[in-house]
Amino acid sequence: MKDSLLFLRHWATAPLRTAAVAPSSRALAKIMTRDITAATGPVIELGPGTGVFTRALRDRGVAEHDITLVELNPDFAVLLKRRFPAACVLQMSAADITASPALREGGAGAVLSGLGLPSMPTRQVVKIMQGAFRCLGPVGSFYQFTYGPRCSVPDDVLNFLGLQAERVGGTFFNLPPASVYRITRARISSNDRVADRVSGDASCCQLDVFSD
Repeated sequence: MKDSLLFLRHWATAPLRTAAVAPSSRALAKIMTRDITAATGPVIELGPGTGVFTRALRDRGVAEHDITLVELNPDFAVLLKRRFPAACVLQMSAADITASPALREGGAGAVLSGLGLPSMPTRQVVKIMQGAFRCLGPVGSFYQFTYGPRCSVPDDVLNFLGLQAERVGGTFFNLPPASVYRITRARISSNDRVADRVSGDASCCQLDVFSD
């Protein structure tokens, strides 16, 4: 109950920054984490909030010290440090994760996102996805839930970065009902330079194809 009140308070204060009015449900957490095991390797969570998905990761066998939590909200960050003392908690924007020495390039097996991507400028979404896939290993997956009928990452962003999205489940036992998408690198030819974009090597001017 305390977590719900905390979410509601932050949502009322800054609804664009805290995209949800309540913590994610256990049903949604189960779908978000069901492909992940201890064998997945290190996991990064973007916008973990109060740690619903983090608990589910532990239940799936992921060691707490293999979890990195990237949370911009200072109140949530303090709460996460208390609840998951062995995890690495980074109070920072998810768009800046490549600047953190705590995150090794290609070192993660999965990224889970609780971010409200639809409320963000497209250029910021591109930067977040670039950073996430730079941290992911070659076969790593990015998991994003959405309250809408389509993936939260727009098709033009997916195409630009050489990514593909697949709906892997959904639940009505969440407020509001939610769907989960798994995003992976698309199969591309070896001479296709779009691979540079998803690895973060693209020049900044390439982002000009998107308007905020």
